[in-house]
Amino acid sequence: MFAKVLRTKAAPNFAPGLSEDISLSEASDTVIFPGFCDVHVHFREPGFSYKETIRTGSLAAARGGYTAVLAMPNLDPVPDSPENLGCEIDIIRRDAVIRVLPYGALTVGEKGGKLSDLSGMAAYAAAFSDDGRGVQNEGMMREAMAECARLGKVLAAHCEDESLLHGGYIHAGAYAAAHGHRGICSESEWRQIERDVRLAAETGVKYHVCHVSAKESVEIIRDAKRSGVNVTCETAPHYLLLDENDLAEDGRFKMNPPLRSKEDREALIEGVIDGTIDMIATDHAPHTAEEKARGLERSPFGIVGIETAFPLLYTYLVRAHVITMDRLMELIVTKPRERFGIELSDGDWSAWELGGEYTIDSKDFLSMGKATPFIGKKVFGRCVRTVCGGRIAYSAGETE
Repeated sequence: MFAKVLRTKAAPNFAPGLSEDISLSEASDTVIFPGFCDVHVHFREPGFSYKETIRTGSLAAARGGYTAVLAMPNLDPVPDSPENLGCEIDIIRRDAVIRVLPYGALTVGEKGGKLSDLSGMAAYAAAFSDDGRGVQNEGMMREAMAECARLGKVLAAHCEDESLLHGGYIHAGAYAAAHGHRGICSESEWRQIERDVRLAAETGVKYHVCHVSAKESVEIIRDAKRSGVNVTCETAPHYLLLDENDLAEDGRFKMNPPLRSKEDREALIEGVIDGTIDMIATDHAPHTAEEKARGLERSPFGIVGIETAFPLLYTYLVRAHVITMDRLMELIVTKPRERFGIELSDGDWSAWELGGEYTIDSKDFLSMGKATPFIGKKVFGRCVRTVCGGRIAYSAGETE
């Protein structure tokens, strides 16, 4: 088991797998979990601190029970060189309350035309990605994979064939057709995954697929794993718990990739159950209230999620007997750390009160971003303390 019941407020001497068995029905107890790890967040700094900062993003992560996160590189300046990456690292060292590990950009400016200085950044970047943009040119992706393989680094890919987008902004399904919206087809995702697993087989790179949303993507990755390709993937809580039937005319339902069909959601859940999907990441992507008030068509892609991930997953997957608590801990603790080489120490843990239902209210968030499709959802699980490296990163009633 990965958790232990704590009936006192003392800090645990925690080691994963060595703690006592627990009964999750003991609602009066505080339950201790190892520090969660999210391999896909956007903390917006440097360049976009009006949306989020390293300080506010890491505080929000700590409130969500996370002690390590990997921050995506769609920043200004883009971390495509040691100098640019250094700008972000300086802010992290100054302001982060948990471990914030930066991605380096795969290509210069994330424009897909020229390879970044991957070798120069390799000692400082947790992995490499052009998240927010798919690498369109096959030759460039092959070159990037070969260099990441040489350096022993994970290449994390946002898979999106831009030739298939046609100006879409929600899933090309029943809701889009009924409400006159332009749709994003699932093929724009799975077609590029199909290309990439072939290139990953050629190059031997440690390949990771970001935010999987389509049933075809799950099947391609499942087949690739069976054939020996070194591939892992993530999905996000919103793809597991929502689909296009939950959409409303509100920017807080707009993210990329979009919420897809019920069949896609069911395929993702099956992928979580059978191990095809290795981890759950939040794709925490804050924007201002004004930006997200522009509706489905005009608001930017992205929602926040790092403060609500565990309560949602615990409530609607564990309590609903879809997966076990041990499986959830694999998805948000051990598998992401194993894949990206992020150590878990005894000094990384969070304490949760699992009893007592409450309603998600974005006004309570520590993140500067408030746009979530889960407003009003009833959940169980409140984080009361998070400790990172032996230091308190969040304590209920003190940090808020």
